[in-house]
Amino acid sequence: MIIEKQVTDSAMTIKVIGRLDSVTSPQLEEVTSKELEGITDLTFDFSELEYISSAGLRVILISQKTMNNQGKMRVTGINQEVRDIFEVTGFVDIIDVE
Repeated sequence: MIIEKQVTDSAMTIKVIGRLDSVTSPQLEEVTSKELEGITDLTFDFSELEYISSAGLRVILISQKTMNNQGKMRVTGINQEVRDIFEVTGFVDIIDVE
């Protein structure tokens, strides 16, 4: 998995490339736990995300809870497989998916 970050003022975009699973999710969790302070607009770019597991969903949920207190969060560019996982788990009802 590759994580690319772009920060502009109080906005951050995190692009995740590859697979977000139990092996790789700690890398993303480290980024989100340390770098969201002062961020009011968070975007996860999943346009090159191939797969997300429950461990990856957990990191997204934790990020959403953080952003509920300090701004907004969205997920963009998801493929059909990831969209299906978001729909089955109910994430489309609690996360802004574009």
